[in-house]
Amino acid sequence: MTQSATLQWEEGGQICSAHWHSENGIVPHKKIQIADDTLTADIAYRLACEGTAMLYRGDFQNARQLLQALVRRVDKPSKKSTRADRVTKEKTKSPLDAFNLHRLAQSQRARILGMILIQVNADHSISLRRAPDVAQACLEAYGAQENAYVISLRELLGVISAHEWRKTGVQVLTRDDEEVRIHPHYGVFSPVRSEYISLVLKAPIPQAIKDGSIAFDIGTGTGVLAVIMALRDIQKIIATDLSDRAIACAKENIDHLGLNSQIEIQKANLFPDGKAALIVCNPPWLPARPSSLLEHAVYDPESQMLKGFLSGLKDHLLPNGEGWLILSDLAEQVGLRTREELLNWIEKAGLKVIARLDTKPTHNKAFDKEDALHAARSKEVTSLWRLTQK
Repeated sequence: MTQSATLQWEEGGQICSAHWHSENGIVPHKKIQIADDTLTADIAYRLACEGTAMLYRGDFQNARQLLQALVRRVDKPSKKSTRADRVTKEKTKSPLDAFNLHRLAQSQRARILGMILIQVNADHSISLRRAPDVAQACLEAYGAQENAYVISLRELLGVISAHEWRKTGVQVLTRDDEEVRIHPHYGVFSPVRSEYISLVLKAPIPQAIKDGSIAFDIGTGTGVLAVIMALRDIQKIIATDLSDRAIACAKENIDHLGLNSQIEIQKANLFPDGKAALIVCNPPWLPARPSSLLEHAVYDPESQMLKGFLSGLKDHLLPNGEGWLILSDLAEQVGLRTREELLNWIEKAGLKVIARLDTKPTHNKAFDKEDALHAARSKEVTSLWRLTQK
């Protein structure tokens, strides 16, 4: 947890300060108003839109209700825009226009909803009436602290939610219709999209692996794909990631499942040393700039990780080995990348495609007609590209 930033405000006729923390890199707010249970949702919404943050000193549950009221106001369609007008505008927008407007709306929404602030004590307790015990959740997310700090209520609720996911885990289907639980940590993308896992379960294991070689899992995150490969009887897997949170998460999941003898976790930028008969990578799918911590698992600026994986794959593959690239074509559907560009990068990397396994997404947004990107999501295909050296 970085505590170099300081937040200042006036309270009780005095200038107060505390460490400011934002996982999304938001700079300390300049305008801060003390808020309590007398603050109405309409006034809070106006203040937030004007750029004034509200440090809450009332009842914690009332603060949550206030945030929910802001959500309703942010998400409420404009009265000036009828449904017919909105449908007409949607039809005239290109997929890329729709994506850019969606990202802009997301950014504006996050800015407004991030204006309710909560002060947390150094022991991760909160000195508000009816405040929940968030000490363990905050300890998991931020580590031990020496000083009090201020965060947005929205971020705090995300920390609490991540703690619950970590406790209960996510059910993941493995071989023979068995299920295991993967426990995501705060800041590590949860494997809730099962379609890409099903592709790794179905793809034929290369003969070179069956002859006793090893596999790499590049950008392992929670470790879910390394776990799937281990349960498919691959005996030696090296999984890499650059994120300390991801490494800790993957190690905990692998230890919990008793797979330490098969899976080794290393901190590395893409590839570990050496070569492997199977190299699997599920990079972020959209070449755009992430605006939050969790978005790093979805957004890959200028396709840096994708290009890095492809350009380095040939040098790390054993003879007759395969690289499995798991990628959604949503970037193609919204106009951020073309299929020709992807095939060009594969060609320039000295690789060839020997097969491709496709599946349709099963997540809720693919079927939500009210979603801003429904036109693209409804056509989305997730693929496992089987790549070899030319």
